[in-house]
Amino acid sequence: MHVLVIGAAGMVGRKLLDKIASEPGALGQDIDRLTLIDVIEPVAPASLAEISATRAADLSDSGVAESLIATRPDLIFHLAAIVSGEAEADFEKGYKVNLDGTRQLFEAIRLEGKKAPYRPRLVFASSIAVFGQPFPEKIGDEFFTTPLTSYGTQKAISELLLSDYSRRGFFDGIGIRLPTICIRPGKPNKAASGFFSNILREPLVGQEAILPVDENVRHWFASPRSAVGFFIHAASLDLARVGDRRNLSMPGLSALVGEEIAALRRVAGEKAVRLIRHEPDATIKKIVAGWATDFDTKRATALGFKAEAAFDDIIKAHIEDELGGSL
Repeated sequence: MHVLVIGAAGMVGRKLLDKIASEPGALGQDIDRLTLIDVIEPVAPASLAEISATRAADLSDSGVAESLIATRPDLIFHLAAIVSGEAEADFEKGYKVNLDGTRQLFEAIRLEGKKAPYRPRLVFASSIAVFGQPFPEKIGDEFFTTPLTSYGTQKAISELLLSDYSRRGFFDGIGIRLPTICIRPGKPNKAASGFFSNILREPLVGQEAILPVDENVRHWFASPRSAVGFFIHAASLDLARVGDRRNLSMPGLSALVGEEIAALRRVAGEKAVRLIRHEPDATIKKIVAGWATDFDTKRATALGFKAEAAFDDIIKAHIEDELGGSL
């Protein structure tokens, strides 16, 4: 099987590759070819280096999608995007990368299929940002998408395209609406949601973190470990069970910022909690106020998707995966 990972240098992309490398049968078939692309050249896991081709390129640039699809990958993970804060700050870049790049990829697949039969599996990273206020107490599988950000709009349009291209038989697609991924390893990024990770990640290694919102802010979370599990599961799932509604809200954990902090206290102690400094930011507070806070994910759960049920488990997963298992 030939696997193409677009956005392979990002956090989820790197962890997905690590999972594939550590569990060769994770995708349900043996991989004999792996193509990795991102705006920064990805690094293939050592055990997969012999079958890997890496490339630095922007999917939204002319000709890039066509050149990738000309190799006819069997399974495509489309993880490439710029994050919410950057998409809101740079309108043109957001639409170029998050929408135009996606449309060019879909079209490249459709046109390749006109040469000879070709119908790959495509797993697309979407977001709960496709939903906008007013919200019910829990957002169910029937709730409509009315995004209130440019990023959410770009993802929502891409979801519609994915469903239509799948309906027409151009590819076999599934959209994975990710919760906010927490705790993200590495340095802070431009995502407006970044502080949810910052207030845990930095104190766990003895560094100060800034909290720009009140502790009574509620949000929807899953760990990087769960995110990788979503994509792995989607790669081999029988999509006949999914039906025509190809975009699924993933399971997660609804929690207050105060509950995040309480979990940090239980796992790492009061010393870590004292490293969180509250500095209100009106811009971030306004953005966060428009986000969804809780979901009923019956469809995804029935299809076998799983996530954490307690914030202590999210923090412990970060300690195991990023800090060597101990503080």
